[in-house]
This record gives sequence, C-alpha cells and structure tokens, in this order.
Amino acid sequence: MGLKAIKILGLFLIFLLCFPLHFIYDFWPNSLFSIFAPVNESIWEHMKLIFTSYVFYGIFDYLFLSKNKITFNNFLFQLFIIPVIAIILYLSIFIPIYNNFGENMIISIGLLFLIIGLEQVLSYYFLQFKEIKYQNIIGIIGIIITYIIFGYLTYNPIENYVFFDMANSKYGINIYVK
Repeated sequence: MGLKAIKILGLFLIFLLCFPLHFIYDFWPNSLFSIFAPVNESIWEHMKLIFTSYVFYGIFDYLFLSKNKITFNNFLFQLFIIPVIAIILYLSIFIPIYNNFGENMIISIGLLFLIIGLEQVLSYYFLQFKEIKYQNIIGIIGIIITYIIFGYLTYNPIENYVFFDMANSKYGINIYVK
C-alpha cells in the first residue's frame, strides 16, 4: 500500500471516527472527554471532531506508513498543523453558509467530508516535504496547546453565536442562557 492509498483510506477512517466522537461525551460525560469531543451542539464544539479524529487517526496513519516502509517527514508537525488548517477552512466556508441559510445537516456533513479529503491531500504533501527543523517539538507542543484551548473554551466559552448551542440554549459545558 502506497502513500496515496493510505491517504484515501484515511479520508474514510477519519470521517467515520467523527461519528462516535460526536456522541462519546453524551455516553461518558467527564472532564477528559469534554476536551476531546463536543459537549454541546455549538459550531465551535464540533471543531473538536475535526482535530481529534485527525489526531486519533494519526496512530493508525503512523502504523500504516511504517508497516509499508514508506519514507515520510514532518509527521508530528503535520499531525498538528493539518487539522488546524482544516478548522480554519471549515469555519471560513461553514459560517457564511450558516449565516445565510441556517443549519443544514447534509451541508455540514458534506463539508466535513470535503475538508477531511483536503486534510489528506495536505498531509500527503507535508509528509513529502523536506524535514522541518524542530517539527517534532512544534507538533507535540501545538497539539497540547490546541487541547488546552479546547478545554478552556469548553468551560469558559466566548458569548458569541459560534459558541452558542441553540438546541440547549447554552454556551460551553454548563453555562445556560436565561
């Protein structure tokens, strides 16, 4: 299996990982899962799906690449930067659609699939770039900082519609609007 085949497989595996991640906090509500998975139906909380599914898939990605003896560079760096880019792209496309047309599940899921496909294309190229100096340190620190931000904003959300869960009239994990 070559790098392209692994990336195509990754598209489907990452997409499928999003579905159990969407509901894991509902099944096991605790502070650990609140950092990695959505705690409500806000736009922001769903960005955890993009990041966490990509990072979790990274374990399999690394094993597939190593097992198939594929040479790659910048693995930890791309494991951090690719989902960050994907979140920015998703929000850049989704928010104008949401503001003009409202919530549409088919558009949300279709856009998620498209963004994950783009993640895999970017990952393909990042893994082939020349080794970036300090990429392992940048990747690890970046992933940790991203989860610190997710955790902080879950418990201290910005009062903005991106952080507002319309289904439950609340922000973040426990902050209800009266």
